[in-house]
Amino acid sequence: MVFEATIHGRSFFLKKHYCEFDKNLYVGSSLKNLPVVKWKMQHGAGQLSVYAICKAANRHDQLDIVHCAVLTQKYYRNNPVHVYGLTAGYKEALDMIVTISERASECGMDGDLLGYLETMGAQEET
Repeated sequence: MVFEATIHGRSFFLKKHYCEFDKNLYVGSSLKNLPVVKWKMQHGAGQLSVYAICKAANRHDQLDIVHCAVLTQKYYRNNPVHVYGLTAGYKEALDMIVTISERASECGMDGDLLGYLETMGAQEET
C-alpha cells in the first residue's frame, strides 16, 4: 500500500506495511488471534513466537522461514515481503512447508513450491 504525502511542497511516497499477506494465507493450527498477529506484522510490531513463510530473498531458493522480528527492520518498511503462511513456532513452519510440498506434488508441480503457491494457493487452512 502506497501513500503520497506533501511536505513543504515536495511529494513523498510512503509505504505503510512491512509485509503483504497472500490472499490464500496458510495459517498454523496453534496460531492464536490471527487478525492481531497480521496487524502487528503489517505495522512492524514484534511478537515472540510467530514465524512467517515468505518468498525467498534470493533467486536460488523458493521460500524462507523468517521470525517475525526480522520483518520489523527498516528495510522491510520500503520493501515489504510477501507472506504465504504464518505459524506459532519454527517446527510448525517446517511442517507447513512439508504440507505445501505435498500439495504441490499432488497437483503435478513437484519441487515448484513457489509456482504452486502463486497459481493454486491454499485450498484450506492447515
